[in-house]
Amino acid sequence: MLKALKQARAALGLLKPEEMRQLAAQDVHIGLVASTDAGYRRLEEFLVPGDLPGAVRFECLRRVHRASDSEVPSKVDFVIYEPGVRPHEGSFALDPHAPGETAEAIIEAHRDLSLALARHFPGFRPAVVETTIRNIARENALFAIAAALPNVVPSLIELPWAFGEFASDTFFLTANQVRMSFLIAAACGREVGFTNQKAAIGTIVAAAFGWRALARELAGKIPLGGGLIPKGAIAFAGTYAVGKGLERAFANQPLTDAQRRTIYDQAYQQGIEVAKALRKQA
Repeated sequence: MLKALKQARAALGLLKPEEMRQLAAQDVHIGLVASTDAGYRRLEEFLVPGDLPGAVRFECLRRVHRASDSEVPSKVDFVIYEPGVRPHEGSFALDPHAPGETAEAIIEAHRDLSLALARHFPGFRPAVVETTIRNIARENALFAIAAALPNVVPSLIELPWAFGEFASDTFFLTANQVRMSFLIAAACGREVGFTNQKAAIGTIVAAAFGWRALARELAGKIPLGGGLIPKGAIAFAGTYAVGKGLERAFANQPLTDAQRRTIYDQAYQQGIEVAKALRKQA
């Protein structure tokens, strides 16, 4: 019991919601370039959907600056051009047929601003949340596989934390899912912290031991290391399903049991491929 409490304390101590709050609160400014007023409206709609409440939309648009405005800041974080116009180096052109890909390209180029972009501009939110969920699901799959291999120390470069205190993968995976809940909350414009996410944390902790026990059982029944694949796949799928559930909950659109099961099953198939690649790496 004392050992378990020590590991739980170590896991929670590595979570720093204040840092996430600071990243999400960064003031981001975006420049827009278009040849017509309709072109500018299209770019603004990409960043700030028109169905947002008026006050919220006004606050978002305060950080967006048309090149044609009489007063524009001397510096913006990046510039987006209307479709069909070739952007300058370091800028981006909106693809009207694949706006999600445009958002992903901007996030990839400005990772340090990803939380702030999602918080201030709903157009970036799906891409930031999906990237966050996939990254943490992969981290948990890697840790689950590495923890099952004797005499293997996972590369510290691959994971966000030093984890010398974690004799059990359960505590690491659970803490990493709590960290994911903080990141998703920040991206969705919610307040971040243990008190603010207590319901989400309770759900994560309640589910933790059940599916991880299943993973250990599968790993033990399949000989010659074959059990590492389902162990890693379950870690990936369980984390991914938790993340998608949190995303929908923060949007006030909770998943049904059937939807949750479908997401888990699909993620498990993806997790098998991820786990195979990670086993080779380990």
